[in-house]
Amino acid sequence: MNWLTLSFIIVSILLIGAVLIQNRSAGMSGAFGGGAEGFHVRRGSEKQIFRATVVLSILFIALAAVHLLVK
Repeated sequence: MNWLTLSFIIVSILLIGAVLIQNRSAGMSGAFGGGAEGFHVRRGSEKQIFRATVVLSILFIALAAVHLLVK
């Protein structure tokens, strides 16, 4: 297994973990008309997890494109 495939697997596992850690405050209530809390400000660790998720998703897309072009 080469370094590209290994890094792709590691980033995908980290991205799954970051998405699962995030807090689901509204849940399904927003789909049925509830959950009208309005604007939500992220603070502290929630903000760091959100930023890590964005960075990991960008890295995942970049690695997928590179993996597609190399193979």
